[in-house]
Amino acid sequence: MDVVVVESPAKAKTINKYLGKNYKVLASFGHVRDLPAKDGSVRPDEDFAMSWAVDTASSKRLADIAKAVKDADGLILATDPDREGEAISWHVLEVLKQKRALKDKPVSRVVFNAITKSSVLEAMANPRQIDAPLVDAYLARRALDYLVGFTLSPVLWRKLPGARSAGRVQSVALRLVCDRELEIERFIREEYWQIVAILGTPRKENFEARLTAFDRKKLQKLDISNKAQADGIKAMLDGATFKALSVEAKPTRRNPGPPFTTSTLQQAASSRLGFSATRTMQVAQRLYEGMDIGGETTGLITYMRTDGVQMAPEAISAARDAIAKEFGPKYLPEKPRQYTTKAKNAQEAHEAIRPTDFMRTPASVRQYLDADQARLYEVVWKRAIASQMQPAEIERTTVEIEAINGARTAELRAVGSVVRFDGFIAAYTDQKDEDAEDEEDRRLPEIRAGEQLDREAINATQHTTEPPPRYSEASLIKKLEELGIGRPSTYTAILKTLEDRDYVTLDKRKLLPQAKGRLLSAFLESFFERYVEYDFTASLEEKLDEISDGKLAWKDVLRDFWKDFSGAVADIKELRVTDVLDALNEELAPLVFPAREDGSNPRICPKCGTGNLSLKLGKFGAFVGCSNYPECSFTRQLGDAANPNAENGNGEDGTKVLGKDPYTAEEITLRSGRFGPYIQRGDGKEAKRSSLPKGWTVDSIDHEKALALLSLPRDVGKHPESGKMISAGLGRYGPFVLHDGTYANLDNIEDVFSIGLNRAVSVIAEKQLKGPGGRNGGTPAALKELGEHPAGGGKIVVRDGKYGPYVNFGKVNATLPKGKDPQSVTIEDAVALIAEKEAKGGNGGRKPFRKAAAPAKKPAAKKPAAKKPAAQKVAAKKVANKEG
Repeated sequence: MDVVVVESPAKAKTINKYLGKNYKVLASFGHVRDLPAKDGSVRPDEDFAMSWAVDTASSKRLADIAKAVKDADGLILATDPDREGEAISWHVLEVLKQKRALKDKPVSRVVFNAITKSSVLEAMANPRQIDAPLVDAYLARRALDYLVGFTLSPVLWRKLPGARSAGRVQSVALRLVCDRELEIERFIREEYWQIVAILGTPRKENFEARLTAFDRKKLQKLDISNKAQADGIKAMLDGATFKALSVEAKPTRRNPGPPFTTSTLQQAASSRLGFSATRTMQVAQRLYEGMDIGGETTGLITYMRTDGVQMAPEAISAARDAIAKEFGPKYLPEKPRQYTTKAKNAQEAHEAIRPTDFMRTPASVRQYLDADQARLYEVVWKRAIASQMQPAEIERTTVEIEAINGARTAELRAVGSVVRFDGFIAAYTDQKDEDAEDEEDRRLPEIRAGEQLDREAINATQHTTEPPPRYSEASLIKKLEELGIGRPSTYTAILKTLEDRDYVTLDKRKLLPQAKGRLLSAFLESFFERYVEYDFTASLEEKLDEISDGKLAWKDVLRDFWKDFSGAVADIKELRVTDVLDALNEELAPLVFPAREDGSNPRICPKCGTGNLSLKLGKFGAFVGCSNYPECSFTRQLGDAANPNAENGNGEDGTKVLGKDPYTAEEITLRSGRFGPYIQRGDGKEAKRSSLPKGWTVDSIDHEKALALLSLPRDVGKHPESGKMISAGLGRYGPFVLHDGTYANLDNIEDVFSIGLNRAVSVIAEKQLKGPGGRNGGTPAALKELGEHPAGGGKIVVRDGKYGPYVNFGKVNATLPKGKDPQSVTIEDAVALIAEKEAKGGNGGRKPFRKAAAPAKKPAAKKPAAKKPAAQKVAAKKVANKEG
């Protein structure tokens, strides 16, 4: 018997069925060890020696693998077919060597791009050894990320309080978002006018024609710059006669795009389905790992972390067969289409994302999938099929028109197109940008050269130039890929890191940089410019690729980087905070000193009239303050462009009344607290409070949204298996669903108000299946940070463990009492639980750090929970519909 190690338990179960009783398939649950989050895990002075740590959950899994290997004939490492998968195989092998579990047993590595029986069996028949250069590239990347983070973070804490940390690739992605915001702030709108004539043919069919020249001068977009000019042209056209000078019908061809890569799948899922990058990858993971299709468990798509655009020859052949069957022979080109990627540093050996069986049409598998899976599978299937179909044949018609009014002339143009043969469009066409002009998609009536045209109306419309749009998750990923920064397996993690650290937030699916993110980006750009340059980061990625190709030694790359980087950090340590603030004042002037309506100097204090405003650094981050402090106490929250002259708070006590609760008649207010804005109903200790979720700004909060937030948590329904209630709520770390002590994160706040029972059960099942570990490390999720222990010694955190939520302090883990809501735990509760656990000896083998706390008083019996006010339920539903 051989032991096979894969990453996920779902995949393990499926593959075990394919391989039979002579194999035992076990899951690593992603990465099994990582660099500890402390100084010294990577040691440049020891030639970049690295220390690895295994968390508790992974230790148990590795012990199970080691035990199985000792009784096996050999070990087969079958983790995912990318760089991360290669690294996980290497880590498993290294741990097993340390445990002396292998002895002389053979070890091999297999990779398969799809979870189907044929793909798995073919991979097993063609084993190889672990790819050492790929592992070296992983080690170099991991060391670089660690050294940047752990070297920069202490500098940030001293020079820029409120900044949590900086990452090598995340900082460059953040710069893109912040630079775009700066472009928008500095953008000056320009007025321009468009003239459109509604004309009629002799056959009484109307069409539109756009002005292109006036008085024999070609017009550019901004040439008609004011109303007077537009009215003059309109008056001339109102009295003009119109004639069609020429009609040209030109056939064109539109070719299909290649099958999906990771980034193009995320872009399409965003524009067509409204999926976030995280949600896209979660759904794609399920489709890849395998679904029960009529009693057979099989993967429906190939591996979804790829930047390759080519399909395997057998897949192309299968696609062509499916095209002939589903669409007919005329849609099948004579030869298969071949694609090459335009992205920098793409790994051409990786196959594009495609269905594992093209004969499994979206309609035939829909009954086996949930709504999200069915929609994403349909997009993947259609795009892959379309990539091998005939081009669309389109006839583009251009009509040139002359307008004459006395001695004055004007030229107009009408453009339209007709699809003569739909080709690949019959299967798939890219979703157009909402703002894209559709002039050429219009179909023109019959127009003949030389005939007179009737003037029906002349319309002059005012427009202004628009600033560049903010990045969405999908467009940012596309930009990173174009620049050669990051890789398919890292895009989602980059975005999640920026959002988790509150550097950016999602607002109507657009990435909006927060004040602390802009401060960090400006700081790095001012003092570590080289390390957030796009070209520098891309060149480093190229070196990592050369390591994976065996062309560079990984430690040579680290030595070159560390020599310059450590010197730059040493120089910045000598900077004074005042120098930092002066630089940031200039770099972030539109954010720090927004223009005032009266045109007065935005840097003069509006309260005392003599002091100069400047950035100030406080315990909880940056704010704007007066230079005359303490005589003048004016302060303003950073980024409050709507109220540049207003001090913190909306009233004298910093509250804003939103209305009354229609059920309790208590006042609902918007307040600003130590940890940001929040909603409150009523007053005193019993008042109900709710923080504003990510993506909801203070300006957007109204009475309806406040009622919706106060209605949380809401009951979703009883779990069909346990019979216990599933609830949806909002915690400090975002929206979640809860069932029997298991917390599972949701993609966005709107899901809290709208998630139904079926999806809630699915989300919880995925969380339980995944366990507390995962590819990105095995530390259980933090549900709530309570702060430092009153007696010192470190932070206290409430975590979500395999057996339910618990309090963590150093090596002490104290389980929460049954039924205790993790979000309600106070630091006093936690200290008492920790002391109780230490008194019982559950302290990791050391002496108790402090005396046990006095037992807490027995709480008074709780009153039965009041039913949720109907008004709050209605408000929650309205908000879900509005936000969705």
